[in-house]
Amino acid sequence: MSPILIGGTVAIDHVKTPTAEAANLLGGSASYAALAASYYTKPVHLIGIIGKDFAQEHLALLESRGITLDGLERSSGDSFSWSGEYHENMNDRTTRQVDINVLENWSVKVPAAHADAPVVILANMAPENQIQMLDQCTAAHPFVVADTMDLWIHIANERLHDVLKRIDLLVINESEAREFVATSNLVVAGKRLLAKGPRFVVIKLGEFGAMLFANAAAGESTGLSASNFFRCAAFPLHEVADPTGAGDSFLGALAGYLAATGREQFTFDDIRQAVVEGSVVASFTCEAFSTRRLQEITRADIEQRLAFLRSITHWP
Repeated sequence: MSPILIGGTVAIDHVKTPTAEAANLLGGSASYAALAASYYTKPVHLIGIIGKDFAQEHLALLESRGITLDGLERSSGDSFSWSGEYHENMNDRTTRQVDINVLENWSVKVPAAHADAPVVILANMAPENQIQMLDQCTAAHPFVVADTMDLWIHIANERLHDVLKRIDLLVINESEAREFVATSNLVVAGKRLLAKGPRFVVIKLGEFGAMLFANAAAGESTGLSASNFFRCAAFPLHEVADPTGAGDSFLGALAGYLAATGREQFTFDDIRQAVVEGSVVASFTCEAFSTRRLQEITRADIEQRLAFLRSITHWP
């Protein structure tokens, strides 16, 4: 296994669904990604910032999973906080309140002891923060995975493009992919995103799985083939309690699987399997508020779902 470096938001969430409501939950892109990655590799080095109001029990949980917190900055201000409400189909949500707080003037600081990690996750945060983190990574050729969101497409588009030129794999959801490259066709979107710099692109489709794109090898046709495109189904769930953090869990499990191989560069087949791993781990996150389900699973649980997903998505 190889260490993995994960930077992003560490937050306090308040979530309401059609059937329940919960407050002061562990949230943030880096929190979910780190927990998911911890099922595959250790140590997981977490980079972020929290305020004086952040619950000790959340920190204890992260540490219990082998996640190092010496890169988690403590501030005298209030923590980043997000409040949202999901609607009947759970695919639509309304953000009720966002309190930026400690993130407003945050500058990423990567401890020198962790800067040489061979696998790096730039979880959802401002592109400027993603670039700050990349600038401090010291591995010769780290494999860099990045996520983003519609906010940065709108207000930091130029810096986001700078990020895309320096990463290996972009993970983005379908609505953001369509918006970013101005097309309703996701196959076209995948190709256009590849042209912006990353070697691989994953478009998340929520309950419908994910699509993986790669640049065609030299001499290959630029059309879709089994060597540059993969469509992964989502694990079928009877009920979704709270989808918050599912995409971040997908990101963390995907990168954690890659780090667990002990290698620094990866083939299309490696990324394809990582997408499946991410899809399965994300399914657990949806089964309870916050990280409550994600934090209690075992490797055996993951393997069982992988086997079931394989059984229902292949044919002779």
